[in-house]
Amino acid sequence: MKVLLRNPRREVEVAGPISIVAMLDRLGYHRDQVLVIRGDTLIPGDAMLRDEDQVEVRPVISGGAL
Repeated sequence: MKVLLRNPRREVEVAGPISIVAMLDRLGYHRDQVLVIRGDTLIPGDAMLRDEDQVEVRPVISGGAL
């Protein structure tokens, strides 16, 4: 599957089927640090990804005033 990574922006290939958690572990990310998006849909951590999927991994950004 194609995985688009941000910061820095790059694209990598990961063989599927694979779980979100396993894919992130392979890429060196922790599930709490990123969002995984397929199309316009946020994917839950227990989802399985197929070889033909295209996903984007975005860092979680928090902010705002208290």
